[in-house]
Amino acid sequence: MGRKQAREGAMMVLFQMESTNDYSDEALELFLSNFEYDNKETSYIIDAVHAITDNLEEIDNYIKPYLEGWNISRLAKVDLVALRIAIYEILYRKDIPLEVSINEAIEIVKKFSSEDSFKFVNGVLGGFVRALDKDYE
Repeated sequence: MGRKQAREGAMMVLFQMESTNDYSDEALELFLSNFEYDNKETSYIIDAVHAITDNLEEIDNYIKPYLEGWNISRLAKVDLVALRIAIYEILYRKDIPLEVSINEAIEIVKKFSSEDSFKFVNGVLGGFVRALDKDYE
């Protein structure tokens, strides 16, 4: 299926980890043993989960300034996980175009979250990207 399937897999395992507060390799291995992914998909999921969990505080600190009146702990878990995956891709995966990372985060929340979540996720990522552009000018 490809990277879209892998992103959804990463979202599901990270959602589970966030819900249970268990970010262990055992939780990741249990997830992967219950779902079928090809080698590239599995590699993406493992890389994404490790990079996100290893840098969780840093990634969340990139999200917080753009929440506008929201606290990160009050966000819907799907929205939070989709934001984390997009930030991970933007910061750590130069092989993925920025626009693709944003679009895929929006598609994930359209599929798995509430009706208007995509607007919120788009706004947070838009603020983040605009700030990044200013940093590189």
